Amino acid sequence: MSGMETLRLIVVFIHLIGFAVLFGAWAAQAFGGKRQITKLMDYGLAIAGLAGLALAAPWGISYDLNYVKIGVKLVVLVIIGAMLGIGSARQKRGETVPSAVFWLIGLLTLANAGMGLLWRG
Repeated sequence: MSGMETLRLIVVFIHLIGFAVLFGAWAAQAFGGKRQITKLMDYGLAIAGLAGLALAAPWGISYDLNYVKIGVKLVVLVIIGAMLGIGSARQKRGETVPSAVFWLIGLLTLANAGMGLLWRG
């Protein structure tokens, strides 16, 4: 295994950690909390997003990147970020996070992870 491949795998690991932080923080609120947006969700999104952008760069790999997949995952990431922003803004005003916004965050996070795992080609 080359040094570049090792570095790429480390970035993949960091990307997965970001997903785990985002989804774990969401699940903790969904199934045991107050269904609020937390800073931990923001941090998980940032980690996953930055690592995902790093993975979108060609790392000296011998295959072509799937730019459609990368684009779709980026759009979903931006939508998740918007949902987090909407929920946080409502919380700061003393309002509750709309149920649709809260549940979309978890659903879209799982969908994005599923796309990363299952979308081949």
